Amino acid sequence: MTNIPPTSTLVPPGRVPGLFRTLGISGSGLAAQQARMDAIADNIANAETTRTAAGGPYRRQTVTTAPVPNEGGVRITGVQSDASPGALVYEPGHPDADANGFVRYPNVDVTSETVDLMVARRVFEANATAFEVGKEMLRRALDL
Repeated sequence: MTNIPPTSTLVPPGRVPGLFRTLGISGSGLAAQQARMDAIADNIANAETTRTAAGGPYRRQTVTTAPVPNEGGVRITGVQSDASPGALVYEPGHPDADANGFVRYPNVDVTSETVDLMVARRVFEANATAFEVGKEMLRRALDL
């Protein structure tokens, strides 16, 4: 559901020339946090979706990342569905209720998602600041 770019479209930090490596590392962090924020937005938007095209309630999505060894930065390794069950609520009039009148809701806790979104935003901002500082250092080096 999320529009996460394939890892092949991101520039791996190790393939960036030496002076620009800092920008590549910060850029990989920006891409990873943007992917996390996209997944969190999907989770919040579908917090009440009890029926999907695949059948059953929406499943919370999480983005997995891994460090790039010896080069710095991170890479997006995939998007995982959380297999934990959602809340079972007694609502006999609901169109998705089972024979006993219970409805299975998504396993999305909006409060936790909001906290995760705040953390992802702060990490995104930190990477953006590091990118800007690296860019300014390169600009000043060119002025020498």
